[in-house]
Amino acid sequence: MTEATAPAEALKRLSDEGVSIWLDDLSRTRIRSGNLAELVATRHVVGVTTNPSIFQAAIGTGEGYEDQLADLAVRGVTVDEAVRMMTTADVRAAADILHSVHLATDGRDGRVSIEVDPRLAHDTAATVAEAKQLAWLVDRPNVMVKIPATKAGLPAITEVIGLGISVNVTLIFSLERYREVMDAYLAGLEKARANGLDLSAIHSVASFFVSRVDADIDRQLTALGTDGALALKGKAALANARLAYEAYEEVFGSADGSTPPGGRWAALADAKATRQRPLWASTGVKDPAYKDTLYVEELVAPGTVNTMPEATLNATADHGDVTGDTVSGGYDRARADLAAVAALGISYDEVVTRLEDDGVAKFEMAWEDLLNTVTTSLTSKAAEASEAADTNKGADAE
Repeated sequence: MTEATAPAEALKRLSDEGVSIWLDDLSRTRIRSGNLAELVATRHVVGVTTNPSIFQAAIGTGEGYEDQLADLAVRGVTVDEAVRMMTTADVRAAADILHSVHLATDGRDGRVSIEVDPRLAHDTAATVAEAKQLAWLVDRPNVMVKIPATKAGLPAITEVIGLGISVNVTLIFSLERYREVMDAYLAGLEKARANGLDLSAIHSVASFFVSRVDADIDRQLTALGTDGALALKGKAALANARLAYEAYEEVFGSADGSTPPGGRWAALADAKATRQRPLWASTGVKDPAYKDTLYVEELVAPGTVNTMPEATLNATADHGDVTGDTVSGGYDRARADLAAVAALGISYDEVVTRLEDDGVAKFEMAWEDLLNTVTTSLTSKAAEASEAADTNKGADAE
């Protein structure tokens, strides 16, 4: 029995609790080998997320991309076009694999996300244009375009949703920014309704990053070194995420319907709009002292998505302990934990601002690394094609 086909009762329980399991990884090898389809069949995977770092790791190896790189080199395309062609091809193929899930869930799941060029994170108009281009190139109803939750990204989210394109909002770290993201989504739905679009076909998730919050705050707690400070390690990220879920319920109502929606959302819900679900991102632990399933087991709540690297997915399948909702009702404790961190002089605002800036910068760096790798490959493939052409000419002359 392979690792991917081993019993995965914890993943089933997680799914039964209303958590959609998405894989935070994609590569051409994973697609062609049948691994992605196997994870869908045996691991309760119902979606896929990608980002610049994931594509840099996949395409950087060159495995599975050689023929396409050779064709692109002969055509003389730019490196930006080459990267766009390769990444959208992978997302299109993954979307096809997940198409049956998309149909079975009425569009809720079966989603594959692709991110706009991270260099556009602070340019609203360029982000909108890129999102439209990516949606057109992938050309699948279950694609989601990822837009970072920067200040410039907020109006882009509204505009893209207003065009009927489903959006995965990424790099959310702060509660304030999360509320702005929800507002941007509602404004986009209102635009879409004014444009006469079918709101039930528009979906969105808000990717709230988890482990990076602990990595930053734990570093500061460790530096303080007091018993009180060390006792707070590993608590800030979960507290932050739980309060994000509380904010979600305030806007969209509780997932079980016990708290009815109100305000702007009520009218949109009547028009068959879908909720923008919270998505827990960055769920692989950074500190090896923590249980490797920490950010899965402690963030179980209905109507959410947990996107996991494969190591976290396999760890959950192997020894995850899913016992029910671990988010709802924990809001007072969460506020107390964040207040205790603040009382030690650690600034929440400084942390989340730094994490957003660092997140954008890391994705830009990964994208630049990818462009450099593909540039080298295109140059090499073009030289090989030229050499082959010269050889053929010589043979013809003889």
